[in-house]
Amino acid sequence: MSSVGLRETKKERTRQALIDAAAELFERRGYDRTTVADIAAAADISTRTFFSYFASKEELVFPEADDRVRAVVEAIASRGELDGPADVLMRALHNVHEASGEILSPLAVLRIRLIQTVPAVRGRAMRVQLDAQREIAGHLLAAFPDDLDEVDAAALVGAFVGAISGALQVLLTGDHDAATTRERLREATVKALRPWMRSRSD
Repeated sequence: MSSVGLRETKKERTRQALIDAAAELFERRGYDRTTVADIAAAADISTRTFFSYFASKEELVFPEADDRVRAVVEAIASRGELDGPADVLMRALHNVHEASGEILSPLAVLRIRLIQTVPAVRGRAMRVQLDAQREIAGHLLAAFPDDLDEVDAAALVGAFVGAISGALQVLLTGDHDAATTRERLREATVKALRPWMRSRSD
């Protein structure tokens, strides 16, 4: 492995160590009683180094938010000739599940609880969701100008993101295994997007 590859591997390990440390401390001490210095110490790095990876402890609660947006944008870019806007979004959801289990991880369960109980995390969740919806809607509108206008694109993406968020709030606080959670999430999202799906049965 090249020196560049080794550096990237080390950076990813450090980043994951911070995420794991934060999740453990948030569970054990509570979010408000955990400081950035506590998280950095648990990951065996300096507080200064922490800020090379995350801007705040709120950001640690949403470590793969940017990756999920990129997965949707990539699904839009690689669409097939027969794909409609909703079909592309459903493929993106599948791709996210295939690429990462974070959306169904213990951190995801913790995230739901923190969103419900910690105002700072709730505010961060709102910003993450609105920024994601705006970016995805822009790409979707550019890809399907004959199918959508600006309002339609915003509504479709809002339905997509809202369906996932709403379903996960219930599924992740219930007694469901990963396979059941994935399938119920897919079914719920399909129902929310059915009016836009070209492959739906009439």
